[in-house]
Amino acid sequence: MPDMLHQIRIVAPAADIYETLTTAEGLKAWWTGDVVAEPRQGTVAEFGFSDRATLFLMRIEELEPGQCVVWSCEGEPAEWKGTRLVWELAETEGATDVRFTHAGWASMGGTFAVCNSTWGALMFRLRDTCEGKAPGPLFKGFV
Repeated sequence: MPDMLHQIRIVAPAADIYETLTTAEGLKAWWTGDVVAEPRQGTVAEFGFSDRATLFLMRIEELEPGQCVVWSCEGEPAEWKGTRLVWELAETEGATDVRFTHAGWASMGGTFAVCNSTWGALMFRLRDTCEGKAPGPLFKGFV
């Protein structure tokens, strides 16, 4: 099964990046403006796009403050169902390396390439958010 891999260095503490990846406010700052999430293992976070015409449901599988965030996709979109999203954080020398994996895709067909490119753009938005540049969400959520 193919995986998407991205890595970026962010000049920010791992604790700040972790908060940006786990709180609704943090996620709204760089991904989509429509987020219902709480940083608690076992909960299901909701990510809405185009007035919720598309709704991603992510089960919060693992939370290791300052180190790791793991979600599994439930429901739609069909190509995402059963995939795992993993952010690994490693802080060194005043910055944090963020390694992102979107694992378990059934194939490299369909929307795989578009999603991979979008995740690349999102990693730069995550970096800019954590470095105080406030780019806003790539997707506005409610249009």
